[in-house]
Amino acid sequence: MKQFVGALIGWPERTARHLQWAAPLFARIVTGWVFLLSGWGKLNNLGQVTENFVGWGIPFPHFFTPFVSGVEFFGGLFLLLGLFTRISAGALGVTMIVAIKSAKWGDVDSLETLLGFDETEYLALFFWLAVAGAGAVSLDRWLQKQFGGA
Repeated sequence: MKQFVGALIGWPERTARHLQWAAPLFARIVTGWVFLLSGWGKLNNLGQVTENFVGWGIPFPHFFTPFVSGVEFFGGLFLLLGLFTRISAGALGVTMIVAIKSAKWGDVDSLETLLGFDETEYLALFFWLAVAGAGAVSLDRWLQKQFGGA
């Protein structure tokens, strides 16, 4: 049994330690790029996005449309750079919660449906990044080394 556990749990764990720097980097690049482009698209089409926000019942759409578009654009940019990662991931996570509640909630008929939304998948990644941080290959780590901090 000890060999079985060592082979199926211990060996992969030891191997994964060598790649710990890659997981947050990959998550940041994928989500950062998606949200940088999404935010840019929204910023360049505020009229239509505002109409969408009105249709979804989001309050103060003329305020929240540019605000959310900016959060997506700058949050995506910061994730790509690994800068202010926990704050950016948290803000983007909140936008995913609002997106699910306002635009998708009517489609939820089961846990399977809810967990199948792209927004839920992004929310899981943002939660992980907000808790785990940017990782070793990031401006956050560089700033911590240069100016102190944990």
